Amino acid sequence: MGEQVLVFDLDDTLYLERDFARSGFRAVDAWLANHLGAEGFAGHCEAAAASGHSGRVFDTALAAMGIAIDEALVGQLVAVYRGHRPEIALADDARRYLERARVGRRAIITDGPAATQQAKVKALGLEALVDRVIFTDLWGREFWKPHARAYEAIESWADVKQDNLVYIADNPLKDFVTPRRRGWQTVMVTRQARVHRTAAPDDAHRADRRISDLDELDDALRSLAAGEAVSR
Repeated sequence: MGEQVLVFDLDDTLYLERDFARSGFRAVDAWLANHLGAEGFAGHCEAAAASGHSGRVFDTALAAMGIAIDEALVGQLVAVYRGHRPEIALADDARRYLERARVGRRAIITDGPAATQQAKVKALGLEALVDRVIFTDLWGREFWKPHARAYEAIESWADVKQDNLVYIADNPLKDFVTPRRRGWQTVMVTRQARVHRTAAPDDAHRADRRISDLDELDDALRSLAAGEAVSR
């Protein structure tokens, strides 16, 4: 079959995205306490997120604290959130998988503001654990997944047959449709605490295999290599 190159998503694939959010809430909490003398922001953010206000967490938290929702203030808080030094860690199963002896090359494709994603990669120590990281935002938001550019870049770098490339990710709305169209194998990680839980809109968006964490990845890879029936 040749070398199997594993390409990972980042958020909710190698670590829990909620942990970055909580780290960011704490950073903004500290900024507000220092600049406005207001305390308790992080707790209000977590309550807002838990109650389903994921798209308006900051507005909801500020309102709960009795702070006027000002566009400039919210913009500053978003900048603090995105630019903070994250306190996050690899999921235990991801650390076990990535820290053992390598069999083939590994890469990461990740969307999101480039500086934020770069800070996550640094905090997680991933530079030493993978061979290539593609931050799609460095090309512009229009090149975020499902755009093909990142997958094309991996294909040029890896120089293997496309069915030897495996994309391992969590979000069926954007992660699998393009690599599947290009002949890659795909594996969906369905962590219990993941953020994105929307079902795939159609068969083209579904992964070839589903696993609960990376402890199950080798079995999925063996199944794919053996050409066993797809289990979507």
